[in-house]
Amino acid sequence: MPDDLAPGEAMSPAISVRNISKTFRRAKAKTGVKAIDDVSFDIKPNTFVSLVGPSGCGKTTMLRMLNGLIHPDSGEILVDGAAPTPGPHMGFVFQSFRLMPWRTIRANVAFTLEVHGVSARECAERADHYLAMVGLRRFAESYPAELSGGMKQRAALARALVGRPRFLLMDEPFANLDAQTREFMQIELAKIWQHHKGVVVLVTHSVDEAVLLSDQIILLNPRPGRVAEILDVDLPHPRYAYDARARPEFAEMRGHLWNRIKDMVANDPESEFFMRDDGASAGKTAGGE
Repeated sequence: MPDDLAPGEAMSPAISVRNISKTFRRAKAKTGVKAIDDVSFDIKPNTFVSLVGPSGCGKTTMLRMLNGLIHPDSGEILVDGAAPTPGPHMGFVFQSFRLMPWRTIRANVAFTLEVHGVSARECAERADHYLAMVGLRRFAESYPAELSGGMKQRAALARALVGRPRFLLMDEPFANLDAQTREFMQIELAKIWQHHKGVVVLVTHSVDEAVLLSDQIILLNPRPGRVAEILDVDLPHPRYAYDARARPEFAEMRGHLWNRIKDMVANDPESEFFMRDDGASAGKTAGGE
């Protein structure tokens, strides 16, 4: 807790979400698709939070609203007490790498700084610092086509960090990686967060990933997304220093979350895995195809 807080004084949330809803309007259609409905939660400073839930429950929509890329139809989002706006203070890591193929890895990482008028020397120095942090310093002069998928994602992470953001938003950043590379990237992310802190909001479909990395997990219902449950993860940090997955608390929370998501999907009439009264999946024919 900061030293300037009086005894008993509550810490203000870094992010405050109050009763937000969002509907996407279809062209030439009278109705739209409600992605988010009446969602509220707070995120404390220096907290790692994961958004999980069935596909289509509005996780990415929520992340983009936190960044100010899109705006809610109703309700309010406050980031450090003000409406969210994109900028260096708000790093964003996409599911796809989105590296510019004609620029070196150093130039890709430095791009955010360039557009904000940082000098060429400082751009190079800061890019090299964060490339070293993610283990890519010796590939600074390489081009994206020369890197593996895991290396490209590390470069994307360095690009998000180079602005020294207080908030890091990540949309399924490891989804396209093989299982081994994904685990190494989880370790790297945990180390970076442990060292720099700040707020991280991660969208993931992996329950294991959410439990391994998070201080708090926000579970959303199927579309329209509503908060189904907010869980605190009490596993001690740093979790890369021991086998967190082997602890009974990890297995208990992982099982609880997976069972909740499985029940949501099985009982959602719009899901292709919806279980009809006869026990068959709605996404399959009677012949099992």
